[in-house]
Amino acid sequence: MNCARCGSQSPDRAKFCLECGAAFAARCAGCGTELPPAAKFCLECGAKVVERAIPSSAPRDYTPRHLAEKILQSKSAIEGERKQVTVLFADLKGSMDLSESIDPEEWHRIMDRFFRILADGVHRFEGTVNEYRGDGIMALFGAPIAHEDHAARACYAVLSLQEDLRRYANELRVERGISFSVRVGLNTREVVVGKIGDDLRMDYTALGHTASLAARMEQIAEPDRAYLTEHTARLVEGSLRCTTSESSPSRG
Repeated sequence: MNCARCGSQSPDRAKFCLECGAAFAARCAGCGTELPPAAKFCLECGAKVVERAIPSSAPRDYTPRHLAEKILQSKSAIEGERKQVTVLFADLKGSMDLSESIDPEEWHRIMDRFFRILADGVHRFEGTVNEYRGDGIMALFGAPIAHEDHAARACYAVLSLQEDLRRYANELRVERGISFSVRVGLNTREVVVGKIGDDLRMDYTALGHTASLAARMEQIAEPDRAYLTEHTARLVEGSLRCTTSESSPSRG
């Protein structure tokens, strides 16, 4: 099976991705039991399985019209091209523990707004959301909408998201008493742009390693921080200030 997070292939029996460690199976928000894909109630504790607050899987449904038009107008020119892209991973830290302490329907509303904030931040800088996951997203900058400054755009998107998410986290802490923190990882490498469908589904060659390294940066990032690979940090040198040991962008 292919990992929706990094694109790497794992054996059918795998419960976690061999490359980035992402979980394959859905789990009950109440007791953590692994659930069949079509389950409406947990087979262990009987809790109702609330539909996850993940947007439609069809990219055209969640991509703003003006960006969708740009992609479709340029797709014939970029299909088959080698493009350098910056991959962004963002996820909510400790989402499983949080979901267990909150009413499922309330959790659905919290995550729905979280995903809207993430998507708006990415689209603001003409990135595209490539995958939605249970607790975060994978986004691309530099393809299918080409920008020479894709790495800087990804970093500016992160800085904008951090401000928006900080306000949302403060709201949740005051109103519901919960801690809400997000980690982000970025990596830049060359990929080959594959076929782009009319529904905006896209295939990329060599995305697996590029994405898995971005996912790794996100996994080791501290709460409310963004970590960049060295290659991405070099590309934004002069435009943004990065701190080390793991590079993190800031306005400069």
